[in-house]
Amino acid sequence: MGTLGTAAMSRMDDRLMWFRALSAEDRSWVGLVAQAGIAAFVEWFQHAGEGRPTPSIEFFGTAPRELKRSISLQQTVDIVRVVVEVVEAQTGELAAPGGEDQLQQAMLRYTRDVAFAAAQVYAREAEARGAWDARLEALIVDALVRGEVDDGLHSWAAALGWTSAPVVVLAGQTPDDDPQAVIDALRDRGRRSGLDMLAGVQGDRLIVIVGGADSVAAAARHVVPRFGAGPIVIGPEVADLHSAASSARAAMAGLRAAAGWPDAPRPVHAEDLLAERAIDGDGDARAQLIENVYLPLIGTPLLDTLATYLEQGTSLEATARLLFVHPNTVRYRLRKITELTGYQPTEGRSAFTLQVGLILGRLSETPVT
Repeated sequence: MGTLGTAAMSRMDDRLMWFRALSAEDRSWVGLVAQAGIAAFVEWFQHAGEGRPTPSIEFFGTAPRELKRSISLQQTVDIVRVVVEVVEAQTGELAAPGGEDQLQQAMLRYTRDVAFAAAQVYAREAEARGAWDARLEALIVDALVRGEVDDGLHSWAAALGWTSAPVVVLAGQTPDDDPQAVIDALRDRGRRSGLDMLAGVQGDRLIVIVGGADSVAAAARHVVPRFGAGPIVIGPEVADLHSAASSARAAMAGLRAAAGWPDAPRPVHAEDLLAERAIDGDGDARAQLIENVYLPLIGTPLLDTLATYLEQGTSLEATARLLFVHPNTVRYRLRKITELTGYQPTEGRSAFTLQVGLILGRLSETPVT
């Protein structure tokens, strides 16, 4: 057995390039496993008169858990193949006279069971790793939703192999399917599309984090079919996973406020729901509206023009009369408002958002009594 083990190690060193690249410790462990396998075969073959029970594959337990991470299933098959070739080459010396066929048949059965055993070992490892990855994924999604971003988040993401940027978060309703099946389908979709995806189910909400998409529209196209009925809200695109908490916060706030706009597109951007989010109590949306609408206009005639225009039901003539200016002046000021805020006062949704922004700006300057 010692001679066969030494010959097997020599053959692996000659034929397997990856084996030569292993550390001395891993090479030693592989040698011990190979020798244990040969010894187990000899022990099993000795029971020829006892009906030859099912071969024992406990020799795989000789290797430490770390070795399974260093050697793939394909490489394990290569090891088994080399050991079998070494033993077969010496069948004439090992077998009793006339027993060559019997020994070869026993070897075929034994190596078959060894191959099945190796597959079982790696399958168990894959299942354990899959369960661990699922727990890490749930922790990352939960941390981003709660805004608890720290170094631990980066460690978890690195363990999952997350390297993609930019990042966008989508939130919607959970479909009727099994939650784990939905998450598995999203992972599969991500692998096939070359994107990083993390997903989590929290009650009736499905949160999906997409990294590496060329655009927000591309990210949405891959994941929207996986959501259940109801609104789907897309958070703003951010630079990396560390910044994704803000995108998740906006997406979740938009999902809560989406009922305020029944005719919203599906999916809808969280930015398009700023007014509803502000009314619903979202502090980020309120601050953003004040910054985008009120602050650019304060101290200029544009603020009075906008307020009057909205109060007069978007009537150009009525606004001009109350301000004692020509209607063309009102038109010019409305264009300037659009340039400064990005919202067009003559358009219904934009006018509503501007109105909310004005109210919030006035309230922010009102002293609390």
